Amino acid sequence: MAIPFIDLSSQYQQHQAKIDAAIHKVLAHGQYIMGPEVKELESQLAEYVGAKHCLACSSGTDALVIPLMAKRLGTGDAVFTSPFTFFASAESISLTGATPVFVDIDPDSYNMDPASLEQKIKETLEAGKLTPRGIIPVDLFGIAADYDVINDIAKKYNLFVLEDAAQAFGAAYKDRRAGGLAELGATSFYPAKPLGCYGDGGAIFSNNDDTLETMISLRVHGQATSGDKYDNVRIGLNGRMDTIQAAILLEKLKIYDQEIERRNQVASEYTHRLKDLVKTPVLPDGHGSVWAQYSIQHPKRETIRTALSEQGIPTAVFYPKPIHLSTAYKDLNHGMGDFPVAEAAAQQIFSLPMHSYLETSQVKSICDSIEAAITNHS
Repeated sequence: MAIPFIDLSSQYQQHQAKIDAAIHKVLAHGQYIMGPEVKELESQLAEYVGAKHCLACSSGTDALVIPLMAKRLGTGDAVFTSPFTFFASAESISLTGATPVFVDIDPDSYNMDPASLEQKIKETLEAGKLTPRGIIPVDLFGIAADYDVINDIAKKYNLFVLEDAAQAFGAAYKDRRAGGLAELGATSFYPAKPLGCYGDGGAIFSNNDDTLETMISLRVHGQATSGDKYDNVRIGLNGRMDTIQAAILLEKLKIYDQEIERRNQVASEYTHRLKDLVKTPVLPDGHGSVWAQYSIQHPKRETIRTALSEQGIPTAVFYPKPIHLSTAYKDLNHGMGDFPVAEAAAQQIFSLPMHSYLETSQVKSICDSIEAAITNHS
């Protein structure tokens, strides 16, 4: 029997009664968009990550775009981010008219390297073509970036920090949780995320009162937040959350800590069995992980993936092409060698099945198959 890469079916089957009841409650009251469950979800999410405010929205991408719009970015502004992540992290910057400036990653955590960040800020200032405005670190694969250092750098250069916690919502970082580690935060509830809904959804976290009212307005077409709702005071977007998605997330949030614990057990079993065969993930001191992905590296990646596929074991490559090499950013004139750590990781990295319903026997089978593939092709 094939092993699922992410097993949403088992999760639903185990919690079907409560999820169905939550959905039917929304169907009964009929407030399908921004209903009472959305406000309750915002309250619980803010409390969970220790943020002052939370705004639920329609997707993880909108959760990035709305705060950037609130910062009034435009042509000539620079925002620093990682080239080794999903495209939306950079795309959100471009959608505001600003320019993404890429920063190479740490070879172990795959997150933004703070030393490289400061060097890029200095280079940008010296070049004088762009004005540094902000930083979007990405919490990749379930592990938070090093926010103590990044926030200090941001303060030094008067930059805002928008935490992209789409893959690491709630991950531990020095007794705090991902999503609430910077002035602004964003996460995604895409179904495959550790905390996912049954469609698209996202959330914005803010510890800054100044941007809150603006973001509330931007979420609904730039409407005035008091007075005449048909007085649109700025250009916004349709970033509202569906109430059914909020209802589902409220139920899933109740079991989230339990599922994170099981994900960590699965990751520990993987690492124990694979540490002498491949490059396994590294958890920096003071960090926990929610294991959005369990990603390993090996120079014979495709050989191993083919062998696993033949046995019904799925894998995925996150990410085969760093963003700076994508066609959409050809005008930035980047090439191979510009971000060598990200480029090297892209050549060897791949991810194994990871979810809370993965059985220990399945993990053993996956690891045995990896060992056999490496041994047979050594």
